[in-house]
Amino acid sequence: MASSSLARWTARSWSGCLLMGQVVVHLLRGKIHRRNTFEQMSIVGPESLLIALLTASFVGMVFTIQVAREFVNLGAGTAVGGVLMISLARELAPVLTAVIIAGRVGSAFAAELGTMRVTEQIDALYMLRTDPIDYLVIPRVLACCFMLPLLTVLSLLTGMFGGMLIAESLYGISHTLFIDSARRFITVWDLFSAPIKAVAFGILIAVIGCNWGLTTTGGAKGVGQSTTTAVVTALMAIFISNFFLSWLMFQGSGSAVL
Repeated sequence: MASSSLARWTARSWSGCLLMGQVVVHLLRGKIHRRNTFEQMSIVGPESLLIALLTASFVGMVFTIQVAREFVNLGAGTAVGGVLMISLARELAPVLTAVIIAGRVGSAFAAELGTMRVTEQIDALYMLRTDPIDYLVIPRVLACCFMLPLLTVLSLLTGMFGGMLIAESLYGISHTLFIDSARRFITVWDLFSAPIKAVAFGILIAVIGCNWGLTTTGGAKGVGQSTTTAVVTALMAIFISNFFLSWLMFQGSGSAVL
């Protein structure tokens, strides 16, 4: 039973790689349904904004609580803002925002397209001479690519604001000192790394969600299984790709705080 599940997961992962190639080819042909793309952008962006900002604000506050006390005791209270800024820009903001989108949007993609597959709506699109990749997949991929970097930047700013409030109210670190520390520690590359990661994560979330939806079988039960597996696979892809992206972007012996 386990071996058959693994074989099915492997086959669907391979089909996901093929789907990503098809998406690239179709994008190069310039076939984009603008109305569908804008609809998906509203789902991925504005409808996910509140939960993303709430998560980022509390992550920034918790990180500051955990770090500020130790730094103050070591006489390094002036570095709290910089450490939080680096952590949010390089890892916390893009990864946590991607996790939220994978759970909220990636699951919705898999459920929606899976329902269309088992109710033969995908076959109806073929009968109407409409390519499901152009009509369904590409708008979702573009929506994630455009909106996830924006959500990541807003989460970064919100997390910094939450951390600054805690640092000033609990540890007496003024907002001026906090912001100055962040400005001294951060680099231009750090600021660009967050949107770059967000674009990569957005592609993975959209392609995995759409692929698992399009390959759904087994009726309503199959839709539920596809939705769950799509989220788990997307989370695995985010964490694995984050390792390789971080290795490519930040490997070496240099220091960001000197």
